[in-house]
Amino acid sequence: MTFIWFCLISYGLTQIIVYGKIFDPIRPTKGKLGQLLECPMCTGFWVGVFLWFVNDYTQLFTFDKSMITGMLLGFAGSAAAYIGNMIFGDYGFRIEQKIVSDRSKNE
Repeated sequence: MTFIWFCLISYGLTQIIVYGKIFDPIRPTKGKLGQLLECPMCTGFWVGVFLWFVNDYTQLFTFDKSMITGMLLGFAGSAAAYIGNMIFGDYGFRIEQKIVSDRSKNE
């Protein structure tokens, strides 16, 4: 259950940082930081590392202070952000349909 909380919080915080209107006036749009903050996977990694760093201040999840654990939680935060973005969109669940042309059916 601890890891589920971590993934949900990581996904939510990443969504707010990357897409939240409240950050529009201060979110950089150019340079390396601008590229980082427009990519949910990249931001999700750093959100995961941030959550590992502040885990002493919450009882929702607790992880050890090993640097390897921090890096692995960064990867988990990135994966949670990516999976969340692939499943959910602005209007609920994303439902995409791949249309196969007649030409590709015959090949």
